[in-house]
Amino acid sequence: MIRVIALREFRSLLSMPSTWFVLAAIQFIFAWFFLARLDAFLEIQPQLAQIANAPGVTASIAAPLFNVIALLLMMLIPMFTMRLIAEERRNQTLALLLSSPLSSAQIVLGKFLGLMMFLALLIVTAPLMLYTLQLGTPLDHGLLWSNVIGLFMLTCCYASLGLYISSLTAQPIIAAIGALAALLGLWLADISSNSAETPWHQFSPLFHFQNFNYGLMDSGDAAYFILFSTVFLLLTMKRLNNNRIYG
Repeated sequence: MIRVIALREFRSLLSMPSTWFVLAAIQFIFAWFFLARLDAFLEIQPQLAQIANAPGVTASIAAPLFNVIALLLMMLIPMFTMRLIAEERRNQTLALLLSSPLSSAQIVLGKFLGLMMFLALLIVTAPLMLYTLQLGTPLDHGLLWSNVIGLFMLTCCYASLGLYISSLTAQPIIAAIGALAALLGLWLADISSNSAETPWHQFSPLFHFQNFNYGLMDSGDAAYFILFSTVFLLLTMKRLNNNRIYG
């Protein structure tokens, strides 16, 4: 049943005209930044050729591009998570869903996986764009796929938090604003901390993405992403269970 719910959510996202408009806008931003970084790299390439161990095309173009994508997804994902449960509650279809034989875990995981299937399509366009560079120069595949894996786990964090916020309200707009405010708060707590040893850094998903962005697949960062996503998915399940019990 998880697969059925996931496919339903995936098809629902693809059927909305606004989804394609957002996708087109995001792809335009990705392409613009990619071409801007490529142009800047080509301008300084003669100087880089005279430097020993100069950064290659992957470090100069791919890593900054993934950083931009991570920030864009932080602002974009609340627009998609806002409707997952809040819209069901507003349309009064959540009660029907909760009265079905489906468990809260099946509902939450189905909606989460359906959204992640859609977001995976968005994420995969970045390496496809970057692999066009291999026509003229070798790429650092380790750095490239470290960024892809890190970005996917970061996206899971964003989606799980947004799904939980969506379960707290019947207004999708409020759910979007709440999720965006929470994600921005975590990010601002990171960038506003002056000391590298301050514990505030550890709460920010973007802080833990940085090692992946540098090509370092740290098990501690991976554990943080898994724990962050799991906690908010469990909180969402508990919220739906409470709705079943108390109406």
